[in-house]
Amino acid sequence: MAEIINGKEIAKEIREEIRLEVAELKDRTGEVPGLAVVLVGEDPASEVYVRMKEKACQKAGITSFQHRLSAETGQGELLDLIDNLNQDPRVNGILVQLPLPDRIDEGDILQAIDPDKDVDGFHPVNIGKLMSGEEGFRPCTPLGIMELLQRSGNSPEGKHVVVVGRSNIVGKPIALMLVQKKEGANATVTICHTGTEDLGAITRQADILIVSAGRPSTITADMVKPGVVVIDVGVNQIGETPEGKRILAGDVDFAGIKEKARAITPVPGGVGPMTIAMLLKNTLRAYKFQNKLPDK
Repeated sequence: MAEIINGKEIAKEIREEIRLEVAELKDRTGEVPGLAVVLVGEDPASEVYVRMKEKACQKAGITSFQHRLSAETGQGELLDLIDNLNQDPRVNGILVQLPLPDRIDEGDILQAIDPDKDVDGFHPVNIGKLMSGEEGFRPCTPLGIMELLQRSGNSPEGKHVVVVGRSNIVGKPIALMLVQKKEGANATVTICHTGTEDLGAITRQADILIVSAGRPSTITADMVKPGVVVIDVGVNQIGETPEGKRILAGDVDFAGIKEKARAITPVPGGVGPMTIAMLLKNTLRAYKFQNKLPDK
């Protein structure tokens, strides 16, 4: 029976570490980091995520600047807001909640954010730094996966890690982070995707399997080897309870695989809580960088 990697508890530990460091900063300097979150429109899921981020900031002692714009907001108006936030010394991190309305070019918006305030880690400058192994901001979900592996005692160093998924948000950046020549990485990485023939033949080779396919039960028990460590990034709604509560499942067959795996993340309660914890961590790092303070 697999060990369950409790992302909720690990994220709680990290958020407490951040809270203590922010409190120490406030005592020493009278200042705290600031995060600006921009939401365009009224997408229900985005509203939930924005509220969660605001609450997390409050608990960590980070100032949260909320900018809720109507669905009719034009690209020019949004770019003007980002320019103002880039210039605002109180704002150390900027996050534009995705998805944006179809008429707004997400690429143009993400590129308009100052790379030094890009706490989502999506700016081409930060992606380039990730590729070359330079210091920069890393996307929050892959960064959270790296923390999960380390803090659960499942270091990827020297291991064969198979990544299922090739998105710019998870698949590509986690592969780049894993192959870095540094402590806590140094893995041999294979990337699979929807175009991979005989996916199971590849996933059965994995010492660590990271799945971000966006489809429930993409990976079944016959597709993994005994003793594998499984990180399930997927969040899929597969139904509702009679009370209207969403029933969620990941991208792997949790019930079947936990009988073979050495460790596995649940859904919910695995990778999800780590993403917001890493957003807070990136915001704190941004503050320190912009104020020329050492990073612990």
